[in-house]
Amino acid sequence: MEILGLVFAGTATPHRAAMAAFARDVLGLAPDDGTPYADMFSLPDGSGFAVSDERVPGGGTSRTIGFLVADLDAAVAELTAAGADVEAPAANDSYRYAHVVAPDGALYELVERR
Repeated sequence: MEILGLVFAGTATPHRAAMAAFARDVLGLAPDDGTPYADMFSLPDGSGFAVSDERVPGGGTSRTIGFLVADLDAAVAELTAAGADVEAPAANDSYRYAHVVAPDGALYELVERR
């Protein structure tokens, strides 16, 4: 698998509204069209920042980053063959992506531009 860059950083938190307001009003990040599950912000270099609710209720705040890959299906197959815990790919208007739990126990995403 070839990692081409970083697409976004994200936070999942029980304080989504306050964190989204902080990103917009204090950090000055430009809001994008969000989704029901995340507030999205654009950065000048084309990357993004996402603020979502907790991934698991009661799980507290966690972080994730999105690694850009050229071929998501090949990357998922490679990670699965290596024994990684990878979720099935999902999609939104801009990306196809898959969550993976790395050996450090943290959540990461592999992202393919549509």
